[in-house]
Amino acid sequence: MANILVYELYGKLYINLTNRCTNECIFCLRQDKDDVCGQTLWLDNEDYSAEDVILQLENFAKKQNDTNLTSDSPKVLSSDEVIFCGYGEPLLKLDILKEVAKYIKENYKNVKIRVNTNGHANFVYKRNVVPELKGLVDEFSVSLNGKDSDEYNELSQPKFEGAYDEVKKFIKACSDENIDVVASVVEGYKGRHIDLEACEKTASDLGAKFRVREWIPAGYS
Repeated sequence: MANILVYELYGKLYINLTNRCTNECIFCLRQDKDDVCGQTLWLDNEDYSAEDVILQLENFAKKQNDTNLTSDSPKVLSSDEVIFCGYGEPLLKLDILKEVAKYIKENYKNVKIRVNTNGHANFVYKRNVVPELKGLVDEFSVSLNGKDSDEYNELSQPKFEGAYDEVKKFIKACSDENIDVVASVVEGYKGRHIDLEACEKTASDLGAKFRVREWIPAGYS
């Protein structure tokens, strides 16, 4: 089976770059299934290029462009937003993400780019990568997932020490670069409730908006 690097969900285009992640979140869809709406997101391998991603992206655009556009019309996508989000942490494929985002920005002028991330990238690369993404990424959605490190560690199961602090530092780095950033939490996992007020305050203190994501027991359908 060929890798699904680009998929569509509820009218939005998503880019699935990797199965690797620095977390093992207990509420993650991939713990229970390998597909989203019948689209298998487990990659057969990760030996692909940015050009492979762009080709799949263009396949989504081709029919609409062939049908609706004249030769001098700008190219359009079927979605006004492209989200880097799959079964792993997209920023672990930083160079490919940057190359694909640059292509989108150069060819689809009105398309917004969002990256859903666990906020560990600066720890992984041992540098602040956020300035490299300014002008390419319009919004980061960062998984805060807890009012403190103990709750975060329980829910997100990070693979290194101090992960919660790294998440907060990443959120602050996005805010410092004046890139829109949303801190998100998953609420209601198997009846568990977290302190949303405390999480929202943390987000606000870091310069981020706040979003509550309801846990989806059976995944997307």
